[in-house]
Amino acid sequence: MPSLAKTKAPEKLSANDGRRWAAVMARDKSADGLFCYSVSTTGVYCRPSCPSRAANRENVRFHETYADAEAAGFRACKRCKPEDLSEDAKKMAIAVAACRAIESADLAPSFHELALQAGLSPFHFHRIFKAQTGLTPKAYATAHRHNRVRDNLRKSASVTDAIYASGFNSNGRFYADAGGVLGMTPENYRSGGANADMMFAISSCSLGAVLVAATLKGVAAILLGDDAAELLRDVQDRFPKANLKGGDKAFEKLAARAISLVNQPRPAADLPLDVQGTVFQHKVWAALKCIPAGTTVSYGEVARRIGAPKSVRAVASACGANPIAVIIPCHRVVRIDGCLSGYRWGLERKRKLLDREAQTVAKPKVSKTVLKGR
Repeated sequence: MPSLAKTKAPEKLSANDGRRWAAVMARDKSADGLFCYSVSTTGVYCRPSCPSRAANRENVRFHETYADAEAAGFRACKRCKPEDLSEDAKKMAIAVAACRAIESADLAPSFHELALQAGLSPFHFHRIFKAQTGLTPKAYATAHRHNRVRDNLRKSASVTDAIYASGFNSNGRFYADAGGVLGMTPENYRSGGANADMMFAISSCSLGAVLVAATLKGVAAILLGDDAAELLRDVQDRFPKANLKGGDKAFEKLAARAISLVNQPRPAADLPLDVQGTVFQHKVWAALKCIPAGTTVSYGEVARRIGAPKSVRAVASACGANPIAVIIPCHRVVRIDGCLSGYRWGLERKRKLLDREAQTVAKPKVSKTVLKGR
């Protein structure tokens, strides 16, 4: 049994403990189940969202699981009852079970079958599933089937085998959507992008090295880094057999426009994009493009804006999967406490982008009339 005497405050918080403490102070429900914390002066452990009065930091320890907290001699809080599933956790369990049912079936179960398995009315099940995943059951099943066809195209003996193994009832139905799903013909995708032309250009910008890659449809990637060779490997890994080549004059103009937008972020409605992702990812990326320069929002706010308030973690994952730096401004999304969180191109670049945008927005606009008067 551990001593419940007051422990000495740590000299410095680790980055992980700092994030956990911020979640406790914010009573962040999305952190429930990820860890728990104990309070040495009371001898209890709580879930991060516990509504009890905040404990002093020097009395708090973090634990990976409830079992770890109990092994350390603490008992469950009677107010937040961490050992019981919260209502949010119950809803998440329902959504997860439905997702697993969709993923494990050769043919996606019907909406009514999923509701029956969950023991809920169709209306109630639909509302819970969409709130937790950000998608309807049908949209989730479609996105999963598209993922399956990508995998099956790489390992099946023929395109036809891959189509039927992925749950499509006919070739025609698949081919109608193939361009949007794969970004190229199924035959080319199956061969790792063989014969598919992808133009690219590598240059330098205010944030280091930048690579712009595009298909005939539009910009497919804007990657940032310190090493140009590393950026090129990133594109090659995605389509190992694609025909990577330097662009023509039209592409050079497109790449120059993209790089200018990286150097000086501004609305880019006229920049054609060819970005592949799930239905949910596209919803998140569309929401990101609506965040004005010079402002930031939290992951939770983005989740609310797309109508999926419980999908904070999924929003964070979609931001991390964004292949279009700056133009799809995932750098404008921060933690609920306003602190910067992960950025696939480095936190220092994220900080520079936000500082630059804040300064640009803060600059006073000089009246044209005043300039003419001079």
